[in-house]
Amino acid sequence: MIPLGVSVCEGMTRFALRSPLASKVWLCLFDGEGERRYAMVRNGPNWVLEMPGNLTGARYGYRAEGEWAPERGLWFDPAKLLVDPYAVELDRRFVQSPRLAIFGDDTADIVPRALVPPLVEPALVEAPRFVVGGLVYELNVRAFTRLHPEVPAPLRGTVAALAHPAVIAHLKKLHVTAVELMPIVAWIDERHLPPLGLVNAWGYNPVAMMALDPGLCPGGTAELQSTVAALHAEGIGVLLDLVFNHSGESDVEGGVLSLRGLDNAAYAHAPDGSLINDTGCGNTLDFANPAVRRLTLDAMRHFAGTCGVDGFRFDLAPILARGPGFDPAAPIFAEIAADPILSTRVMIAEPWDIGPSGYQLGRFPPNWLEWNDRFRDDVRRFWKHEEGIGKLATRLAGSSDLFGPMEDACRSINFLAAHDGFTLADTVTYQERHNWANGEQNRDGHGENFSWNNGAEGATSVPGIVAARRADMKAMLGTLFASTGTIMLTAGDEFGRTQQGNNNAYCQDNAIGWVDWESRDRELEDHVAELSAIRAAHPGQFARLAPNLRWLNAQDAEMSLQDWEAPGADWLAWQADDLRVTVNRAGRDVRMARLPEVSSK
Repeated sequence: MIPLGVSVCEGMTRFALRSPLASKVWLCLFDGEGERRYAMVRNGPNWVLEMPGNLTGARYGYRAEGEWAPERGLWFDPAKLLVDPYAVELDRRFVQSPRLAIFGDDTADIVPRALVPPLVEPALVEAPRFVVGGLVYELNVRAFTRLHPEVPAPLRGTVAALAHPAVIAHLKKLHVTAVELMPIVAWIDERHLPPLGLVNAWGYNPVAMMALDPGLCPGGTAELQSTVAALHAEGIGVLLDLVFNHSGESDVEGGVLSLRGLDNAAYAHAPDGSLINDTGCGNTLDFANPAVRRLTLDAMRHFAGTCGVDGFRFDLAPILARGPGFDPAAPIFAEIAADPILSTRVMIAEPWDIGPSGYQLGRFPPNWLEWNDRFRDDVRRFWKHEEGIGKLATRLAGSSDLFGPMEDACRSINFLAAHDGFTLADTVTYQERHNWANGEQNRDGHGENFSWNNGAEGATSVPGIVAARRADMKAMLGTLFASTGTIMLTAGDEFGRTQQGNNNAYCQDNAIGWVDWESRDRELEDHVAELSAIRAAHPGQFARLAPNLRWLNAQDAEMSLQDWEAPGADWLAWQADDLRVTVNRAGRDVRMARLPEVSSK
C-alpha cells in the first residue's frame, strides 16, 4: 500500500495522494506568490511524484482535472488549489469565500498551502496518562488562555500556553487527570458567519484532518509535541477532540478545498446521489469507504505516534460506525483494536448524531468511554426538583441501566455541562437561552436545558439569589465528584464562568466565549479543589461501583423500598470503605468526606 502524504528521504521528496477519478493531477510548488506545476503519475487510485532534493519547508498544494458534474458527484476544477488531506502543517488559516464554490475561479490566493514537514523525532509512546475514574478537563485552547493575566501575551490563545507554569498549577490544583482539547486542526468558518461579522471559535468544521491550525498552534507539530511532553512531565494526559464526521466543504453549496476536488466518494451519498446529512452540517464522511477509515486511522497515528497524545474524543461518533446505518461491529472498531499504537489509546465517543437511530449511548465497544448526557440531564432535573432520588442513585452508581452490569471499569463520562449548552453557572442563572449575538434570532442552540434562574433572569446583585446560585453549583459539583465513572469538567465551571446565557457560543470569539480569569469565584474554585482532592485520594474508588457500597437514609439505616419510593424524598447517602457522601436536596448540600479511622482495639 502506497504511503500517502509527503516524505523526505535519500535526497528526494516524495508526494502521494488519492484521486481515483481524476484525469490529471499536478503538484503545485510555491515560491512567494509564484507557482510551479508538475504533472504527477498515476499509480492505481493514487498519484505520485518524486522531486529531487530535501524540500522541507516548501509550500505546496494540488490541482486536479476531470469531469465537472456535481450532480453526479464529480467536482474536478483545475482552477481550485486543493489542500493535501494528509497535510500536517499549513502556512495560513482557511478563509471563507464564495469563490471557493465558483467553477473556474482560481483560488490559489486564498487557500492555504501545505508545508513539507521537517523530520520530527517521534514521541515516546508510553501508557496513557489517564485513569478511568479520574477528571477530564475540557478546554478551548484560544478561549482558555486569551485573558489569562499570567500567560505572556504572545503565548495567549495557543497550544504552547498550556505548558505555562500558571496553567499547569491550576490544572494540578484541580487534580486534573487529562486535558481534552477542543479541535486544534485547521478549520473554516461556516458560510453564514462572515456576513454576520462572526467566526467559528470552536473548530468543529475541519478541512484538513491532521493539519494543526496555524492560529492555535503556530509552531506546528513541534509545538504540540512539546506541550504534550510538558503536561506529561506533570502527570497530566492530553486528549484531542477530533471531528471525522463531516468536513468544512459542507453541502452542495460549499467550496472545493480538498477531498471534494480529489475524491468526492469520501462523502456519503443517498441512492439518488444527494449528500447524506447525518451531522447537520450538510455532508457526512462515509466510513463504509476504506479510504476514509484509512485517513482517520493515519491521522490518529500521527497525533499519537508523533505528538504523543494519550487518546481521542470523537465528535458525533456514531458516524464512525455508519454505512449508512449504525453498526456496533463496524470495521473501524476492529481496525483501531488491531493497531499497535491506537489500541493502547483512550477512546471517548460522543454517542449521538442526528441521523436515523442516531442516539447510541451505551452501544460502543466495551473498552470505549462515552459521554453520558443522561447524567447531565438527570442531575440537573434532580436539583430542579423534577427527578427523584432513585434516578439520581442510578447516575451516581455508574448508569448500569445504560452500560449494563459493571464487570470492568465504568464506561460513563459524567458531566454537568460541556462546551455545547449552558455553562454550569448559566444553568442556575438563566431559565431560557439568550443567543441573540449569534445572529439567528435566538433560534439556535438547545431549547430545553433543565435550567432555572433562582428568581431573576441573568446577572443580579440580590444577596439571596447570589447565595442560592452558589449553593446550587456546589451541590451539583458535589454530585459530579461523588459519581462512579470518569468525570468531566469544562474549563471555568470550577469558578462560575458565564457565557451570558448563550448556550451555543460556537461563533463567539470574544468576551462571551473567553474564560474570564480576573472575576472568577475563588470560593467556588477552592470548593472544587477540595472535592477533587478527596476523589484523587481514592484512585480506584470511582472506576467501578464499590462492592461494599451501602445506601443509607437520613437515620443512617439501610435504604428500604419505602425510603426509595417516598414522594418528594430529598435525602440520600452512600458509604464505602472510608468514604461517605450525603445528598440533601432540601438544604442544597452535598457532602463528600473521609470517615475517621476505626480503632482495631
